[in-house]
Amino acid sequence: MSRFTSVEMCAGAGGQGLGLEMAGFDHAALVEIEPPACSTLRLNRPAWNVIEGDLRAFSGTPYKGVDLLAGGVPCPPFSKAGKQLGADDERDLFPEAIRLADEIRPQAVMLENVRGLLDAVFDDYRNKVQKQLIKLGYSPGWRLLNASDFGVSQLRPRVVFVSIRKDLAAGFSWPEALPNQPPSVGELLHDLMQSNRWRGADRWRE
Repeated sequence: MSRFTSVEMCAGAGGQGLGLEMAGFDHAALVEIEPPACSTLRLNRPAWNVIEGDLRAFSGTPYKGVDLLAGGVPCPPFSKAGKQLGADDERDLFPEAIRLADEIRPQAVMLENVRGLLDAVFDDYRNKVQKQLIKLGYSPGWRLLNASDFGVSQLRPRVVFVSIRKDLAAGFSWPEALPNQPPSVGELLHDLMQSNRWRGADRWRE
């Protein structure tokens, strides 16, 4: 079975990169600005092409034609915990994602961010992003997904933005939540806590 290729923006220490690897993607490049995160990537995946630096200085032209452009661009511009400055926040990298989509022209773009991005205050912002990708020939869409709906013992709601090339869009469907809830963290760690004779293990599991 042939594998797909990807370029990942704001790769961090590899959380999304590992997920994409498990989904059948080979990373043509992973761009990350933080040195410790890059060191972690190189230690755990020596074969990956880790590019340490500012995404604004990264050119997608050498990677034209990879299957997927993905990444978790910075959340602070949209987070309820911050000022929600959106486009006025210097950390907003959605414009760079659009630029790279234009340079690379992948089959699909996938970005994730905080749920605050779906707030009404960002309606115009989201519409602008969608219009730019539609102009590039993509069919975009947003969805709020909870990790706990897909087997992870943590709620962790995230906004996922998927934009598929128009000639391929009919083949895409959003994932369906699993029928059963995952075990709690207490249930997962119960045996470990009990092995150390912690008397509160049973109570904490509840």
